[in-house]
Amino acid sequence: MYTIFISDDEFAIREGLKSLVDWEALGFKICGEASNGSDSLANILAKRPDISILDIRMPKLHGIDVIKEAREQGYTGKFILLSGYSDFRYAQNAIRYGVDYYLTKPIDEDELSLAISELKTQLDQEYKKDNYISLCKRKAKYVILQELLTNTYESDSFILSATDRIDLNLEADIYQVVLYENFDKTISDFAYNFADLLKIANKGNQTFECISDENTNIILLKGNYALKKFQDFLNHYEKLTPQKGSPLDSLFLAYGKPVTNLTDIHQSYEDALALIHRRFFCSPGQHSLGYEELPTFYIEKKEITDDLLQNYANLLTDHIQTFNRNKVSETLNQLKEYLFKVDDEIPAIKLFLTDMYLQIKEKINHLYSTIDIPFPTNSTIIECIDSKYYLYEIIEFLSEQFEMIMRSTGNSSRDSIIDDVIYYIDHNYKNNIKLETIAPLFGYNSAYLGKIFSKTVGISFNSYVDTVRINQSKKLLLQNDLKVYKISELIGYKNVDYFHKKFKKYVGISPAEYRKRNKARQSQEESASTNENRS
Repeated sequence: MYTIFISDDEFAIREGLKSLVDWEALGFKICGEASNGSDSLANILAKRPDISILDIRMPKLHGIDVIKEAREQGYTGKFILLSGYSDFRYAQNAIRYGVDYYLTKPIDEDELSLAISELKTQLDQEYKKDNYISLCKRKAKYVILQELLTNTYESDSFILSATDRIDLNLEADIYQVVLYENFDKTISDFAYNFADLLKIANKGNQTFECISDENTNIILLKGNYALKKFQDFLNHYEKLTPQKGSPLDSLFLAYGKPVTNLTDIHQSYEDALALIHRRFFCSPGQHSLGYEELPTFYIEKKEITDDLLQNYANLLTDHIQTFNRNKVSETLNQLKEYLFKVDDEIPAIKLFLTDMYLQIKEKINHLYSTIDIPFPTNSTIIECIDSKYYLYEIIEFLSEQFEMIMRSTGNSSRDSIIDDVIYYIDHNYKNNIKLETIAPLFGYNSAYLGKIFSKTVGISFNSYVDTVRINQSKKLLLQNDLKVYKISELIGYKNVDYFHKKFKKYVGISPAEYRKRNKARQSQEESASTNENRS
């Protein structure tokens, strides 16, 4: 609905104009009124009505002066000028300043209705034209963004001036591309709007542009403010495991490096695209990948070959036959690290792992032909591996299958399992070892494995891990002058205060005091030995 503003110094005339025609039926609503020229000008500039009806003679400011000032300050609406005079000089001045209709008092209802109807027709046409131009600009902008992102524009003919950038709202000091999709790939609709995530209004796409591409959204961040808001969002959620139902819990984000030139945004886009394609290699619960992590993919590219397939199939078959769970786990981890660096598509990696397992299945069936091993069918294996979204899920599946084979072909005692667990701890204490994490590697429920570990070893799983770490820290404290916080990291304690607490619990003194006492003892022993040799 269009808007009308009425200005006349006589109250009766203003009221008469309000009721003279059915404004709502004509498609208008009255947005305000004024009784003098000064107030009229202020209201017109503030409210920007589609049509302003002005009396030519008003206190404080003449009607034509109001029109002149409004035009000079950018007002483009329509004017209807009212006058009790039929002097042609007024009409000439009115036309000069863009008055659309000049009506004499008393106002004729039909004449006013006709003027309003004709002006509405003009407004409708201008609205359609503006909408069409706006639509063309949006389409042009979309095409330009697509070409900039994909680096497909013709460099010789592509020139985007500073004025063009400002007009298209693409001018900024810095840019960054973010791709985001649902964390759960089975869901197609997005639960959150990107502007809501960053807690910004983004009116008129001032801070970012959004281009939809199937189930992935392409975001072009523009300016330092937008980049900072995005980094704040990441910092907030990456410090904590995303809570169920939180924004980051439902999303996966990949972001490229920031660039300072609009024509370089394809570099940021290529980073983000490469990362989102590498989502297959993410850790459990990982919700974002940044350009900082890209180099690890390409420092040393590997290939998957038939020789590699045969080598890993033979190795794993040997370890399964000897019930060497540590070697099975170690070999699978080595394979995972190798595949992380290959330059093949994800389907090719899945096919490689499927073929490897099918070969192992064939070898084991041949070696243990008299044993009924509950292997899945080949089609089930193929479907299961192909349906996994992540590499770690496939490795977990293979680990479970290999444990099933070892249980079916041998009679591993409880003690031999505990020996395997101890071997694993002794060689992996630097990592974040948790009973819940390693129990599935040995085919056990974590609660049950914890019970048999405590009964067999005499202390709990966590206490044994602490003992191994503390013993190793003693060696490091005496062998070199590493800082205590560094030793803490090397033995698997990320928090140095926690290391201090554990060390004092098991040794009775602090790490620094332990180093001081034993260094002094070593010095005394060395001095005594030197004196003895002299005598």
